[in-house]
Amino acid sequence: MKNILILCTGNSCRSQMAEGFLRKNGYNVQSAGVESHGLNPLAVKVMSEIGVDISNQRSKKINSLDLKMFDVLFTVCDDANESCPIIPTIKKRVHKSFIDPAKIRENQMNKLQIFREVRDKINYFCNKEFKKLDG
Repeated sequence: MKNILILCTGNSCRSQMAEGFLRKNGYNVQSAGVESHGLNPLAVKVMSEIGVDISNQRSKKINSLDLKMFDVLFTVCDDANESCPIIPTIKKRVHKSFIDPAKIRENQMNKLQIFREVRDKINYFCNKEFKKLDG
């Protein structure tokens, strides 16, 4: 089984959602960030709406992980893709940039809708892209 590292800027929303989806689908996966901003409560909320519990995941920086254990890297934002260190064990890199819903300046109801849209795009991409890895 492949060991997947998901990387984004702050490891608070996008990478946490992707980790939740891939973990639910049986993958060995961890997420991290170039920085650590803490787990975003709106990410937890929108994931729980569709039956994916990420509430026990924690935000962490990439330098806190044993990078030798990963063979697939999935970056979910351009910043992480550009600033990711070279990891010799990585055999496959996947990049897809998603907007950061935490940076959107909207009222709470609109912001929640944006989180849902990003969640659904990440779910669609994970299902499509990672099935290719298995095939």
